[in-house]
Amino acid sequence: MTGSMGVRAIAAGCRGVLKLGAAGLILGLHCASAVALERDIDPAYRLSAEAPGTAVERARLGGGEECSRHRAEFRGGPPDEQQRAQTREVLAYQGLVEEALAMRARSIRLLDELRDKIAHRQALSGRDLLRLNQGAVAMLEQRAALYRISLAHECWLDEPVPDDPQAARRQATGIAMSLSAALVLYDNYLSVISLYRSDPVLRQHLNRADSGFALPGGELNRIAASFASPENRSRVRRALMWLEEHAPAGALEEENGDEAFRYLAQLIDQSPSRNVVRHVRPLEFVGNMLGMFSTLGADAFAGLSKDGVHVSSLLFGNAVGLVESRRGKLDARPSVLAKVAATARAGDILLEKTPFRLTDAFIPGHWGHVAVWVGSEAELRELGVWDHPVVRPLQEKIRAGRGVVEALRSGVEMNTLAHFLNVDDLALLRQDELSHAQRAEIVLQALRQVGKGYDFNFDVESTNRIVCSELVYHSYLHLDWPTERRLGRVTISPDNVAVRAVGGGPLDVALLYRDGEEVESGRADAMARLVQAQVVRLARR
Repeated sequence: MTGSMGVRAIAAGCRGVLKLGAAGLILGLHCASAVALERDIDPAYRLSAEAPGTAVERARLGGGEECSRHRAEFRGGPPDEQQRAQTREVLAYQGLVEEALAMRARSIRLLDELRDKIAHRQALSGRDLLRLNQGAVAMLEQRAALYRISLAHECWLDEPVPDDPQAARRQATGIAMSLSAALVLYDNYLSVISLYRSDPVLRQHLNRADSGFALPGGELNRIAASFASPENRSRVRRALMWLEEHAPAGALEEENGDEAFRYLAQLIDQSPSRNVVRHVRPLEFVGNMLGMFSTLGADAFAGLSKDGVHVSSLLFGNAVGLVESRRGKLDARPSVLAKVAATARAGDILLEKTPFRLTDAFIPGHWGHVAVWVGSEAELRELGVWDHPVVRPLQEKIRAGRGVVEALRSGVEMNTLAHFLNVDDLALLRQDELSHAQRAEIVLQALRQVGKGYDFNFDVESTNRIVCSELVYHSYLHLDWPTERRLGRVTISPDNVAVRAVGGGPLDVALLYRDGEEVESGRADAMARLVQAQVVRLARR
């Protein structure tokens, strides 16, 4: 989870965007985090104790006035400036979504720790209670920031659709941002908040007032009531129906469509709570809202169980941080694990595809995640770096088999191959002609990233935070990598990495699995078919 500066920066950033013209619409439900702050936070946040999303809180935050003012600003400037302003809005919103997803992942980790203590009748330590309170503050601050964004386009639903196609697309993009923000809030409740509420000890603690953190009493119950609010649900359904009727033609096309709208549409389409909000009657949520079972219902979970989905697997996938509907086709297969372990060499690149994770669709191209295998103790001794200052603090992890370095939403971590192989597709890429010195430098560069935060800006030109494909970019310093400019940033995708193994590129495909089955021959040709044509074209420029 972010610390005080991060949370305040989000809120301040959102306020700044509102002056430009912010984006959003509906709901204040609660925000996305739940509870796992690792650093100190200023407790002096200012939030309404009213159930978010009510007329009282909308009036308090000036939602109607802000939306009208923002609409007037958009109408007043030239079309190009309006488009640039909206692009800035989407950038700010995307960063907020990524922060929310990271906070979810850390919240789940804390929940596992606390539940284990409670199950073993251990008292929660002062540190545990501090983390709970810090997380509650972070959750409420982020909720306020998201809610301010969520109000800024609500009035656009009452506007007629402009005849000008570009203006119509801007209106649709604003409403899509609003709707996706609302669904992110619902997803946060289903995936995190409801799980904390399902535990009596944690629920009671989080509902207590704490003057030291300016936490009002009963806040968790108010969040649950807001989740069940018929008014909020009706507003979300209204936006869903508007977009179904008025979504711009061609806006989702990869070549010619609008990137910002396409990103928002994918967020909406992949939201786990989209159908819950649309189809479940609000009154079904009112009677008993103590946890995930009560909010989704026994029938829904029975159906999931029949499909082999455990409740815990509904939480977070390893690379993208959202819901996964099943286990990967290579998961828990000893023969596959043995072959990958025997084939991999220190410095090799691992690519994976997980279509069962809902946000896999957000990643452009076929491959959804990339990591670096740093090898075993024996390999690192052979390379002469086992006692290097970068390696020494990580020796125990390497001895424990945690040789996969990967950037997840919770940060850059070291994991085992068995953990990584919860995937459907896998590629092992290698540059054969590397010298010992070059391979050693790749390993050291990858290990230098361990512990860094996730790069919510997806900017390859920064090194303080890392996203998965940036790990390769900053480890293979001697290679040129194709990059793209997306939403104003220079980015590198997993497919940008994969393309260097096709068309005579410097990388070879040492191992390839497709849809759970090994591709034993023609691996380079198979890789070329998987990589998007436009990425191949980009690499040849």
